[in-house]
Amino acid sequence: MLRTGFRRRLGFTLIELLVVIAIIAVLIALLLPAVQQAREAARRSQCKNNLKQLGLAMHNYHDTYRLFPTGAGGNGFSPHARVLPYIDQAPLYGTLNFLTTTAISQGSVPVDANNAVAWRLTLPVFRCPSDPDSLPDPNTVGGRNNYWTNTGTGVLNGAPGATAADVNYGMPENNGMIIQNRYVGMAEVTDGLSNTALMSEKRLGDGSNGISTPQTDTYAPGTYPANADDALNMCMATDVTNLGMQGKSNIGVSWLAGSNDSTFYFHAQPPNGRSCRFPPSRMSSTANSMHVGGVHTMLGDGGVRFVSSNISLVIWRAIGTRNGGEVVGDF
Repeated sequence: MLRTGFRRRLGFTLIELLVVIAIIAVLIALLLPAVQQAREAARRSQCKNNLKQLGLAMHNYHDTYRLFPTGAGGNGFSPHARVLPYIDQAPLYGTLNFLTTTAISQGSVPVDANNAVAWRLTLPVFRCPSDPDSLPDPNTVGGRNNYWTNTGTGVLNGAPGATAADVNYGMPENNGMIIQNRYVGMAEVTDGLSNTALMSEKRLGDGSNGISTPQTDTYAPGTYPANADDALNMCMATDVTNLGMQGKSNIGVSWLAGSNDSTFYFHAQPPNGRSCRFPPSRMSSTANSMHVGGVHTMLGDGGVRFVSSNISLVIWRAIGTRNGGEVVGDF
């Protein structure tokens, strides 16, 4: 006797399989941005914590010497080098020869072998994990740095000229909290520590003058600004598609050198604006970051604020000065 009825179906039909794959793809598309956002939130938090740690180190240095470190002393060491004992790097600090007559240069490996070891190192506390690294080998260009000290709203790359023959003779001294060739104490920050920037973020360069990256490159307009407004206007007028205007792409190396290319920035340009160099001896590089909408900025009291890229330039410059007497207000 023949048995009739439906046979039990095994497995999926092709249409059902395609539907399942489509549902999985939609779920992945929905979840992936959330995962990426969570990862970036963690990186951003670590970036902020690094700045807080460096702020504590700066204050511990001040407690010891009654002054903040200089932006670049006579032999070119950065403030980052000077605060190493306060960021659990006392052994590395002990290897440095601060008495060397060979300047610590941003562009070349120090002759002193002990200094060269530190020059090549990248310390995690100096690196924002949100910022990718496309720079050349650290053995060639040095260890990376994302946290730069505020030198003020001027355009001088160094101290004013001492003689009338100097191009910077008669120019005002830089008005930030960490300046070149001199140590600044808290008593000089008459605008208030909570109203004055001490450090902020800056992205690493793209490592090549063969490509133009306006967000990270430092351009060379070939002009010569007298003040912050000149620097802003001249820099923004630069044709960044012209590779002949490239100034520097190895930005953020080495942290050991007190340099406008590696450790100190200016408040003439708005955050996430454009950076330019104006040789001889004038500069206007600004803070920037990979974080959407702004930059982390550590104030003189050690507090870290996320400053919007759309902050008023008047206020951004106000928090860039230690003694300008400006009324900052909310930002």
